[in-house]
Amino acid sequence: MALRGSLRAGRALLRAPGPPARGLCGRPPAFGFLFDVDGVLVRGSQPVPAARRAFQRLADGGGRLRVPVVFLTNAGNCLRSDKARELSQALGLQVSPEQVILSHSPLQLFSQFHQRCMLVAGQGPVQENAYNLGFKHVVTIEALRKAYPLLDMVDLSRRPKELFPNSSQNLAGVILFGEPVRWETSLQLIADVLLSNGNPGAELQDVPYPHLPILACNMDLLWMAEAKMPRFGHGTFLLCLESIYKKVTGKELKYEALIGKPSPITYRYAQYLIQQQAEKQGWKAPIRRLYAVGDNPMSDVYGANLYNNYLKSAQQNQAQAGLRRSPQAASAQAEFSLELRNDCNNSVESCESILVCTGVYRPDGAAPKETEETVFHGHRDFCFDPSLLQASHIVQDVDEAVQLAFKKENWS
Repeated sequence: MALRGSLRAGRALLRAPGPPARGLCGRPPAFGFLFDVDGVLVRGSQPVPAARRAFQRLADGGGRLRVPVVFLTNAGNCLRSDKARELSQALGLQVSPEQVILSHSPLQLFSQFHQRCMLVAGQGPVQENAYNLGFKHVVTIEALRKAYPLLDMVDLSRRPKELFPNSSQNLAGVILFGEPVRWETSLQLIADVLLSNGNPGAELQDVPYPHLPILACNMDLLWMAEAKMPRFGHGTFLLCLESIYKKVTGKELKYEALIGKPSPITYRYAQYLIQQQAEKQGWKAPIRRLYAVGDNPMSDVYGANLYNNYLKSAQQNQAQAGLRRSPQAASAQAEFSLELRNDCNNSVESCESILVCTGVYRPDGAAPKETEETVFHGHRDFCFDPSLLQASHIVQDVDEAVQLAFKKENWS
């Protein structure tokens, strides 16, 4: 009953007219928060105890947030509205879908692919997610498997008893939303599409290269659920696909774009939503600083630090630090860097990384220094720069992270 009452109060306050929420100091906020979800606010389906305390600090007496907040997660096997509903229940206040960025949310920006017929892989409502992002023609792995029943041969129990005519529709690209359930089926059929240039019913001839464009979301090698040890993430699936493709063809798998943390494209999108929230709330002060709170050094800390480098180099009108060393920067990120440097209206000056100890990162189980320098859990297309894995701040939990930011901002 208490949770329902809190949610009703939050909804009523969001709808009610009135002056913008401010800090007790009377100033509108000049900063915003980017919160990771798994390992920071929840562990699997269970809320982290510190999460509610943190949001009690962030909200005023009526449950309305006093600071712009975006929930920046590499989860992608759900709808944005479903994730907002889960967060509302976990935190005890109303979270809107507009505050949630899933790993695939920035795909809305890739309109050049929206009219093409795309193969979509992952689990959950992948078709609905694709349509919500603007894609008009999508084919799922399961639909492809049914159209070409001879392709999925690993599981003897699933081999077809009868054959159907093959589909004649050619595919023009691949979207990897997240880790699938049956990895062997997805790996096989995605490879078939790439090797056949979108026509997996054809006989294999010369391998086309460059291959069809691939848009991949969520590069996390590992993530933290209820288990004591981290679980394999979509980054592990990508590693398998890359290795198989190179072993079969002798060539490197290339991505049209890698999005989700730690991609700067994702952080830029998050910044846009933060500034949009501030404008809607009537906060006149420009947002100057972002605080990114996460539990994964590779996705959360690396991503925030990399974006901070973009912001600093944009201010100096110089080339982005690390851009020359990153193969991924040759396409989408290079365009992003140029756009950011030319954006005269960008008010954000910094993005500080705050690492919490309630998820993947555990200070008592940290690897020796020599191991940390050789084991890189990030995606191969992002340069290994040890400085990008060093958090600006390390705290125990998300509540301490909020207190730290408030202290730095002289906010109460």
